[in-house]
Amino acid sequence: MSNRVPPVQALIVVDIQADAVRGDRAVPEADRLVERTAGLIARAREGGALVVHVQNDGQPGAGDEPGTPGWELHHPVESSATETVIRKTRDDGFHGTPLGGLLTDSGVRALAICGVMSEMCVQATARTALELGYRVVMPHDAHATHDIPAAPGISGPVPAAMVSRVAEWALGSELEVVAHAADVAFAAPSSRTG
Repeated sequence: MSNRVPPVQALIVVDIQADAVRGDRAVPEADRLVERTAGLIARAREGGALVVHVQNDGQPGAGDEPGTPGWELHHPVESSATETVIRKTRDDGFHGTPLGGLLTDSGVRALAICGVMSEMCVQATARTALELGYRVVMPHDAHATHDIPAAPGISGPVPAAMVSRVAEWALGSELEVVAHAADVAFAAPSSRTG
């Protein structure tokens, strides 16, 4: 039985960079995340949807500092009119970037968001997309984060899976959360400028 939702016209892949998915600093179950995001990218390409890889430019000395191995995107980017990379310096992929204009110009009204970190860049980007009136789908098994360490007098450690679920919940009832990336369908956008 499928739990597919109506198709979306864009896939926003947030910060799937080497520092987040390889080595000692990788998110828990990084291999699963990479597999799910690769599947989403492949299906978005096949469906003619817009694919936007959002790449974080970290501060000097950070694991995702521009030009360092950790900054590199994990998934290959196809050179096409429907696939692009947008660099950002804040959590929100819309802040100070051409993302909003790109979606508008492409005629996108519904999008899926995946990537890292669930409670930071993924959530911030999804929140802005919702505020801008986009229909937003978030596949639960295609975003991830780290455990939150214990805070003396506040709480013990919070497992990454719980943090990811809370990040979804905090976005409210307009967000469409689907359990599996495989349930996200894609379609080509109808360009408003063409």
